[in-house]
Amino acid sequence: MELLFEFLNTLKSTVVDVLPILSIILVFQLLVIRKPIPKVKQVGFGFLYVLIGLALFLLGLEKALFPLGKMMAEQLTDPVFIFGSAEQNSVSSWLDYTWVYIFAAAIGFSTTIAEPSLIAVAIKAEEVSGGAIKANSLRIAVAIGVAVGISLGSYRIVAGHPIHYYIIAGYIVVVIQTMFCPKLLIPLAYDSGGVTTSTVTVPLVAALGLGLASTIPGRSPLIDGFGLIAFASLFPIIAVMAYAQLTQFNTQQKQ
Repeated sequence: MELLFEFLNTLKSTVVDVLPILSIILVFQLLVIRKPIPKVKQVGFGFLYVLIGLALFLLGLEKALFPLGKMMAEQLTDPVFIFGSAEQNSVSSWLDYTWVYIFAAAIGFSTTIAEPSLIAVAIKAEEVSGGAIKANSLRIAVAIGVAVGISLGSYRIVAGHPIHYYIIAGYIVVVIQTMFCPKLLIPLAYDSGGVTTSTVTVPLVAALGLGLASTIPGRSPLIDGFGLIAFASLFPIIAVMAYAQLTQFNTQQKQ
């Protein structure tokens, strides 16, 4: 019963959050475009499914994904796991957190591959390009970028470095790549950075960052815990443009 009440409260909040979107659509459809909504019954049921799905998703985040990410961060940074003993309560080097970086890369890659928004963009890119851009290749390139970004972001939390140095350096690389990347793929590369930060990736990555910052001595969850999402957005841009440049180079070598 408690879970049911939590779901109903979440559903209520979801309805309140989504109502402005519905209102704007109705106003433009009825007052600006001045045409009736086609298939009202079908649209209504679809909207109901969206509300229920969002409520279930938000409840799932609270009950499963956020605790799971935090739990994994706590276990991977536990001195018992790292040293095999609880007697040593501090970690001497960032190298002692090797499993954290491996887990961060693995979770970044796997969640990106499963990201619905990336799948949609990859399929559309393959359709529009007439097959020149392969959907699976694009997804793998983006996933590799996220894996590297999340792993590097985890290292930043462990080392305690300021985040702006990493972000500035990353965007300098992006600007340089933009000058040499095939023009047709530049917008797609930039979009690829945005679609990775969606329903599947964000909850686990955010929970991982907060969990690391909470368990590593000397780190602040507020200052150090956030920022992994920025890495997950930046590095796919670099990865996709690098993939495009390598493809272009290989094509030129064969000619």
